[in-house]
Amino acid sequence: AILVKNSIKVKVMNSLSWDDEGRIQIMDIGQYYLVNIYFPNSKDDLSRLAWKIKWNDKLLVHLKKIEKKKPLIITGDYNVAHQEIDLARPKANINSAGFTLEERSWMSKFLSKGFKDTFRELHPDKIQYSWWSYRANARANNVGWRIDYFCVSERIVKKTSKAFILDKVIGSDHAPVGIEIK
Repeated sequence: AILVKNSIKVKVMNSLSWDDEGRIQIMDIGQYYLVNIYFPNSKDDLSRLAWKIKWNDKLLVHLKKIEKKKPLIITGDYNVAHQEIDLARPKANINSAGFTLEERSWMSKFLSKGFKDTFRELHPDKIQYSWWSYRANARANNVGWRIDYFCVSERIVKKTSKAFILDKVIGSDHAPVGIEIK
């Protein structure tokens, strides 16, 4: 969901025919397009991994198309921990959903196409997570993953003054993430 203050004029963009699960919200917020995405999960048995990568590739083509008009702010649950620093137990999770080579390679491809992970840009070595399993007291033990992102078009990354995870906010298995743009 996207919460908007009354003073901000927004235009909701048309939904995409191939997004039959309603995973994408695109809003024109003036200087930027704000894109909120719930990326597919590849499932524990990886039965949706190939489908997820194809879906992500379609998304990337669409994002590059609309980015020609104005810069993008892309947020949501990407359902991938990109680097080993982004999860508490990387070795134990190799080939787990959200940490497969295919998913991580796709995230690298996405970032190589002109998008920047704002949290890593501002905090290259910081260990902080945005999601914890409900199992085994994972949150209390901080055995988490960073799978929620704010990525932006490369041309506005320098305008990003803050990128943060509010990991003390309880209420979900995910923590709120945010950015501030100058």
